[in-house]
Amino acid sequence: MTAYSLDDDGVVVIIGSGAGGGTLANELAQRGIDVVLLEAGKHLTAEDFVNDEWGGYEMLSWLDKRTSSGTWRVAKDHPLTPSWSCQVVGGTTTHWSACCYRFIADELRAKTVYGDIPGTTLIDWPLTLDELNPYYDLAEAKMGVTRTNGLPALPANNNFKVMHAGATALGLNVSTGRHAINTIPYDGRPATIQDGFTITGDKTGSRWSTLNVEIPRGLATGKLELRAQSRAVFIEHDAAGKASAVLYVDAQGVTHRQKARAVVLAGNCVESSRLLLHSKSARFPDGLANGYGHVGRHYLRHLIQTVWSTFDKPVHMHRGEIMGGMIDDFVRHDPSRGYAGGFYIEMNSMGLPTTAAFMEPGWWGRDFASVIEQYANMAGIFMSGEDMPQADNRVTLTDELDAYGVPVANIHYDDHPNDLKMRSHGYKVLTSIHKAAGAKRSVEAPAYPASHNLGSNRMAGRAEDGVLDGHCRAWEVPNLFIADGSNFATGGACNPTLTIVALAIRQADFMARQMAAGEL
Repeated sequence: MTAYSLDDDGVVVIIGSGAGGGTLANELAQRGIDVVLLEAGKHLTAEDFVNDEWGGYEMLSWLDKRTSSGTWRVAKDHPLTPSWSCQVVGGTTTHWSACCYRFIADELRAKTVYGDIPGTTLIDWPLTLDELNPYYDLAEAKMGVTRTNGLPALPANNNFKVMHAGATALGLNVSTGRHAINTIPYDGRPATIQDGFTITGDKTGSRWSTLNVEIPRGLATGKLELRAQSRAVFIEHDAAGKASAVLYVDAQGVTHRQKARAVVLAGNCVESSRLLLHSKSARFPDGLANGYGHVGRHYLRHLIQTVWSTFDKPVHMHRGEIMGGMIDDFVRHDPSRGYAGGFYIEMNSMGLPTTAAFMEPGWWGRDFASVIEQYANMAGIFMSGEDMPQADNRVTLTDELDAYGVPVANIHYDDHPNDLKMRSHGYKVLTSIHKAAGAKRSVEAPAYPASHNLGSNRMAGRAEDGVLDGHCRAWEVPNLFIADGSNFATGGACNPTLTIVALAIRQADFMARQMAAGEL
């Protein structure tokens, strides 16, 4: 495998190998650019993965301590694990449910379309949907998204049939949606066997991930070096204020300094912000690229709410792909609903242990048991809605240090009144769909640790409004980029991975042009 010297200052160093980092690493390598990819987790393979929901969670998740505060229910139910991401080569693409929906044009103009909403920090994205669409096309082709490029849709499972019955009775537009899961062999990957375990690493390899697609192809170019179990702890800069090196700790606990031509953070929303805030210097006393104080702020997590319902007959919701269903009637902004923004309705299912754990933490006794013992007859449906950016919803550093000497992150999140109105409406819609399908009883589950972590290093049209410009390059550090969901200007309603991948391809084009012009 290609190995670059620690003193090689001609390499691009990418921190994090998930949807953004893994894709960007391959895209740059394909353009002949030297890349070192640092990943904090292990390099697992399909043989390592287990078809066990809890076992997979413990194998893949970023389990380092975090703390939480704010009015959100998560601070009470999950105070030390308020967000969810993965620590493994491939990042959270080893876990994701593969839903692939595009932003709509109005979501990229949230400030203009929604107007002034007290307490929010809404802005418009510094790019339009017309600019982004060609990269969505490229992302869908490389990921093998169903219903695009001639690829068939996922088949209906029992959970979807419940959703479909309720939705059609209410006149809603329902389908099995779009997913980066092969329904037929495509791009060297097999078709799914519908075993319901593509979120625990995916032993069959039918689902797109950077682990099984992007990173192997990048390595094959001879231009990419992957360093697994390498935890980045600090970013250095030179006298001109450019990022010059990354300090990281390897599996043996040895600290290294990798010089860099450019540095890209792709460590997921919390870790990218934490690393910037920790990388203080005399020039950047509040953290790298944080002159305007936006690093860590405007944190978004989507309104992720689930309704579980029991029916007379067995559903066996765990069978088949877990999120193969979508309703898009509520995505567009409609002020008559009494709130700004919109939400997707998607199918959801979990194994019995996870369903029990997240249904209503703290609930126990005969009433709880009477629901859980109906697991075989249970169906799940959930919403992914746009939450409002607020300056004080943020990632900060605590006084407690982790094993690497980096302060533990705290996530503060207060629900905005707009979020509460949308959530209330969403619960009613979800419950009505199951009721129309014949549900005997429905349970509104509270929010759980989010995997849609967004916005904490957002892009903006002006340096005064965000950390990054429209190419996800730091306004204050011209060779520092971000390639994860923290670069989102606002959250939109859709699952974010497709957009992260599209932005990474676009970023690779920009960086290659800058390098060719001698400007990076």
